[in-house]
Amino acid sequence: MTTCISGASPHSLSLRCPHGARITSISRPPSPSPSTKGSFHRFAAPLFILLILAGCKSLPVPELGAIYSEAASQHGPGDNPIIVIPGILGSRLEDSATGHIVWGAFGDGALSPNSPEGFQLNAHPMGSGPLAALQDSIIAPAALDSAKLRLLGLPVTLSAYASLLGTLGAGGYLDESFKTVEYGDDHYTCFQFPYDWRRDNIENARLLHAFILAKKKEVEAGNLRRFGRSGAPVKFDIVAHSMGGLITRYMLMYGDQEPAADGAPPSLTWEGARNVAKVLLVATPNDGSLMALQQLTDGFRPAPILARYSPALLGTMPAIYQLLPDPKLQPVLKEPGGQSLDYLEIATWEEFGWGLASPRAASELKRLFPAGTDPAKIAKIAHTHLAKCLDRAKAFRTALARPQSLPEGLSLQIYAGDAIATPSTLRVAANGKLSIAASSPGDGTVLRSSALLDTRTPAEQGEPIRSPIPWSRVSFLHKDHIGLTQDPSFADNILYQLLLAPHP
Repeated sequence: MTTCISGASPHSLSLRCPHGARITSISRPPSPSPSTKGSFHRFAAPLFILLILAGCKSLPVPELGAIYSEAASQHGPGDNPIIVIPGILGSRLEDSATGHIVWGAFGDGALSPNSPEGFQLNAHPMGSGPLAALQDSIIAPAALDSAKLRLLGLPVTLSAYASLLGTLGAGGYLDESFKTVEYGDDHYTCFQFPYDWRRDNIENARLLHAFILAKKKEVEAGNLRRFGRSGAPVKFDIVAHSMGGLITRYMLMYGDQEPAADGAPPSLTWEGARNVAKVLLVATPNDGSLMALQQLTDGFRPAPILARYSPALLGTMPAIYQLLPDPKLQPVLKEPGGQSLDYLEIATWEEFGWGLASPRAASELKRLFPAGTDPAKIAKIAHTHLAKCLDRAKAFRTALARPQSLPEGLSLQIYAGDAIATPSTLRVAANGKLSIAASSPGDGTVLRSSALLDTRTPAEQGEPIRSPIPWSRVSFLHKDHIGLTQDPSFADNILYQLLLAPHP
């Protein structure tokens, strides 16, 4: 890892963490109080020593301003506006009833998922009826461009999508909530699509379809107001990270259609592509990620200093199941003997007591039900919810994995990482504990083969790639899952694709 000190003030610094997130500022008070001074210096002294030892390397980067400033400053009614779609965890979640931030603020005063209120607000509702009918008061008002927490009493800001939004801002694509460059008053050119990432991806794909239709009317009104032009066709370009790319692909292929009652995919109409020209997917797990299974069975801690999200809590969230890979492409092998398991079947979860099938889950989930609710009833509801989530995951995967040909006028591009060892095979012990059995090139979260949806077997790796997705363009970068969006080469390439490359 290379760590660089920057900033004009001796009371601030900027550094990049090993996982790719950038700490944009750590501000310390000029005069720590006696109660905090000792602890601060115990923290600061070794940190600054490490920073000095690590040093800073200056690598050549393109002068994006010089390359793209002219194109960025010229906008007209024929330009495609941009929609930015974050991945899982990439939208801030708030409780509309209280205003509490459920996801996006951490540390002092933030809701802990281990508190009764925090557990209730983080959990996806459970009950009778389809998943879409299980609603609560949580909303997603914006993409998570940065997250704030406190480390040993010090305010810390972790950038999430600030780099991506900043790149688009340098290209003249500005939304109302993130402005880095001013070119006048004609910026209705960039929109964020925040969404509740706990919920079913098909539900969010249908919301994305409605969002695009609404924004199309907004852009048409803007063209009339600013250019005196009406009736001009409006198409969007989309930049989607991680799980946001899966939502995008479903929307493109099916519009707002639902799968059939038996899970069969709807008619492949490409209805959503009617209003889209270029789609740039970044680190999208088109064949899922085994990390989703690890987190559903072991829990998830966003950072060592933050609270843990238990398997029971994560198990209420349908979207995480929809990140599970094809068991034939990313296997889980049972010990002893190496038998391959189908982790999309509820019998496997029952066998190993994973997630909502764990005997311990009911004791945690009781916080979601009125006091005195029979634990057996809670366990039954949890089991039914697990079955619904797995069935929906299979329907979602089947819909996205069908062979397809892109409609005329649509370009589908993927930017993937392939320099970091990423779990490709897991083994499961008799007690249900998972461990990594094999790794392959990826971005640390998503395999290269998953991003491409490469269906070749190990014996076929010498043959040309085989994928149901007819990619228009494939690019590989040597970064981790979130670091891809912060890479100068990525910024250069997407600005070229959006501003200068011919439309399909």
